[in-house]
Amino acid sequence: MKLYHVLLFSLLCVLLSACTTSTPGVLKDSAPKQPIDVSHVKDAIPKHESPSRYGNPSSYVVNGQRYYVLPTSKNYKEKGVASWYGTKFHGRLTSTREAYDMLAMTAASPVLPLPTYARVTNLNNGKSVVVRVNDRGPFAPGRIIDLSYTAAKKLGYAEKGTAYVEVTALPMVFDSVAPDSYYLQVGAFSVASHANRYQQQLKQLLQAPVRVLSKHTHHTIFYVVRVGPVESSHSLRQVRSVLQARGISSILIQGNQYVS
Repeated sequence: MKLYHVLLFSLLCVLLSACTTSTPGVLKDSAPKQPIDVSHVKDAIPKHESPSRYGNPSSYVVNGQRYYVLPTSKNYKEKGVASWYGTKFHGRLTSTREAYDMLAMTAASPVLPLPTYARVTNLNNGKSVVVRVNDRGPFAPGRIIDLSYTAAKKLGYAEKGTAYVEVTALPMVFDSVAPDSYYLQVGAFSVASHANRYQQQLKQLLQAPVRVLSKHTHHTIFYVVRVGPVESSHSLRQVRSVLQARGISSILIQGNQYVS
C-alpha cells in the first residue's frame, strides 16, 4: 500500500506541474532549434478591438499572489524587466483563447486589459517594437511583460533572456485617426459604369468624398469604390454608421494598408 501511495502522489505531482505556468525563458523553455531571420517581421498594427471575452477578470491569483487587471490601458507606462517565451508554449492557448505563436509580435502582461497594443523599448540599446498583448504573465517578481520569442529577438535580448524595458500602451485605431489618412473601400466592380453608378448613389448619402479607382491585377482591370479621406474619428464613425444602416459593408484602409 505504501508503494501505491507513493506512486499516486508522484502522479498527482506530475499532473499539477503540467498545469502550472512556469516562467518563460527558463525551466525547459527554449528558442527555435533553427535560427530564424526576424528582420522581415513587422510590428503589430494597432486597430480597434473589443475587449476579449476571456482573460479579463477584475483580479486573479497565481502562485498565491493576486493580480488586478487594469480597467483601461489609457496612459499606461511602466519600466521594468521583460522576459520572453518560446517553444514550450508555442501552439498552446493564450488567455484570450488564441493559439500562441512565438513567431508573431505578441506579448503577455499580468495587468493590461486584453487585447492591448503596446510599444516596448529596450532601454539598454534603444530598440523598440509594437506588440499585441493577448496573454497573461509573467509571474516572476519584478517582471512586467513577456514578449514572444520573435519580439524579444527584434529587441536584441533573446539570447540573454531578459532586458530592462519601458512599456507604453498605444491607442487603438479609433483613438488615433490622423487627418487625410483613412479610407473606406465599399465595393469593387469589373465594369466601370457599374462602379460609377454606385459612386453617384453613395454621393447622395455621404458628405465624405467618394472616388472610383482602377486596379490592375494580371490581365484584369477592376474598379474600386472608395470613401475618403475621412478627417476625424468622429466622422469615420458617422460614415460607417450610415453605410451599415443600409447594409453596406466596408474595409478600413490606412494609406495602402488594410487595417480592419
